[in-house]
Amino acid sequence: MGASFTALWNRVFAVLGRVSMYRLALLSLGGLAMISFAVSFFGLIAPGPLELIVTLIVLAASCTLVDAVAQRLLHLPWRIESSLITAHILLFVLRPTLDLAGLAGIALAGVAASLSKYVLAWRGRHIFNPAAVGATLVTVLSIWLPGLGSSAWWVGTPVLAVPVVLAGLAVLWRTEKLRVVLVFLVVAVAVAVLRTSAQYQDAGVPFDGMSLFWQILWSSPFLFLGAFMLSEPLTLPPRRWQQFLVAGVVGVLAGFPIDIGEISLGQERALLIGNLVAFAFSLRAAVKLTLESRDQLTPTVKQLTFRTHRPLAFTPGQYLELDVPHHRPDARGTRREFSIASAPEDLPLLRIAFRESGSPSAKPQSSYKKALAAVSAGSDLAVTGVWGDFVLPKRSMSPVLMVAAGIGITPFVSQLRQATLGREDRDVVVVYVASEASELAFRDDLEASGVSVVVFTRDRPQDLPSHWLWAQGVRLDAEGLLRVVPDIASRHAYISGPPGLIAELAPALERARSITTDAFSGY
Repeated sequence: MGASFTALWNRVFAVLGRVSMYRLALLSLGGLAMISFAVSFFGLIAPGPLELIVTLIVLAASCTLVDAVAQRLLHLPWRIESSLITAHILLFVLRPTLDLAGLAGIALAGVAASLSKYVLAWRGRHIFNPAAVGATLVTVLSIWLPGLGSSAWWVGTPVLAVPVVLAGLAVLWRTEKLRVVLVFLVVAVAVAVLRTSAQYQDAGVPFDGMSLFWQILWSSPFLFLGAFMLSEPLTLPPRRWQQFLVAGVVGVLAGFPIDIGEISLGQERALLIGNLVAFAFSLRAAVKLTLESRDQLTPTVKQLTFRTHRPLAFTPGQYLELDVPHHRPDARGTRREFSIASAPEDLPLLRIAFRESGSPSAKPQSSYKKALAAVSAGSDLAVTGVWGDFVLPKRSMSPVLMVAAGIGITPFVSQLRQATLGREDRDVVVVYVASEASELAFRDDLEASGVSVVVFTRDRPQDLPSHWLWAQGVRLDAEGLLRVVPDIASRHAYISGPPGLIAELAPALERARSITTDAFSGY
C-alpha cells in the first residue's frame, strides 16, 4: 500500500511540476473565480455576478499598479502573476460590492497587500502574507469607517467546498505542503468543534457532534485559508517540524478566535501571527550571490560557483530557490529550486549544478534554463530562501543508502563533502544512475568521500576506484536495487531524481528503515 502511494504521489508530482508554483496557484484561483461567477447566477453564494466582476477588476488594478510602480522604483522585475494571485485571494476574503465606499476599501486592501511585500519585508523577503495584511487593515479601519467593508470569507460555503479542495490539492501537491495544511485543518476544525460545542452546552441548545463537525469543515474558511494562504512558501520556515508548529499555532487561533476589542482574532489575523512565528524561525531573507565561475562537469552538466554577500545558513541536503529574472518567462516562471552541492564549510563559496539539453532531439529548453545559461561571471542573482528536510540522520552510526539519478547527485555531494570535512564516519552506499559513464558528475567529490558507489551506466566507466562497482547489465528497478543493496532493510534510504524513477523503485525502498525523497521535475 505504501509503495503504491509513493508511486502515485511522484507520478502526479511529475505532471504538476511542468507548471511553476505561481502559475499553478493563479490557474487554480482563476478556476475558483470562474466557478464562483457561474454559481452566483443561481444565488448559491452571497456575492452577485456583477459584484464579483467589479471587485476583481478593482483588486487586480490596485495590486498590479502598486507592484508595477514599486518594482520599477526598486529595479525589480515585474511579476504580474504575483499581483494577480494576491488580487484573487482578496476576492474570496473580502466582501464583494458595488458600493463606492466599499470599492474604495477593496482598493485600499489591494494597495496595502502589495505595499506590504516591500515595506513589511526583511532584506528583500516579505514577512507577512500580503492578502492577510490587506484584509486586516481594512477590517481594522472599518471600526471607524464601516463603509469601507471588512473581511467576510464568503468562500467558506458548502457550494464551493469541493472546488476549493480540488484546486487546493493541486497547489499543495505541487508545493509539497499537503501534510502541513492537514495539520492545520485537524487542529482548526477540532478547536472550532470544541469551542462551538461548549457554547451550545452553555446556552442549553441541543446539537449533534458529527453534524457540527461536517458543518464547520465545509462551511468555514479553513480549507481556503490553508490551501492558498498558509501554504505560501515565502512565509513558511525552512524545516518541516517548524512548519507543523506554525500550522498548529494558526489552527488554534483560527479555530478559537480571541476577541480583541471590537473585532476578533479572525482567520487573517491568526495567519499574521503564524507568519511572525515562521519569521522567528527563519530570520533569513533574500541573499545576493555573485557568479564566480562556470564549469563543465560533464557534456551536459554545468556547475555554477557563487560568492555569497551575506551569511547563508543551510544544512547539507537542503535546496535554495534561485531567481533569474528574464524577459517573457514561460509557464515555469523565473524561480527554480536547486540542491546545494557544496558544504556549509565551503562558504562564502556556494555551488549548484544544472543539466543542459544533451541532444538536438531533446525537449526545448525552458526560458529559465536559457536565461541561467546566459548569466556571466560577475553577475548578481538572488536566493529567495533555503528550505528542505532532505537531511541525513543525526546519528552518524545509522547506515544510509543514497540513490541518485543524473543531476540528483548534488544533495548527496553536499552531505558527503560535509562528512569528509567534519571527519564523520558513516556507513554509506551510493547508487548512482547516469545515461553514460561520461555523465557521472562530481566524481572527485565522491571518490574523496571514500564511500561505496554502485554505478548504473550503459558503458563501463574507466579507472573506477576500488570501492566503486559497475552494475553492468543489472537494470535499476525495484528488483535490481535489491540485488545491488541486499542489506537495504538496515538502511535509511534517500533518493533524489525524477518522480518516475522514485515511483518505479518504491517497492524496494519500502523495505528500508525509512524513506526520504527529493523529487524534481526538470526545468
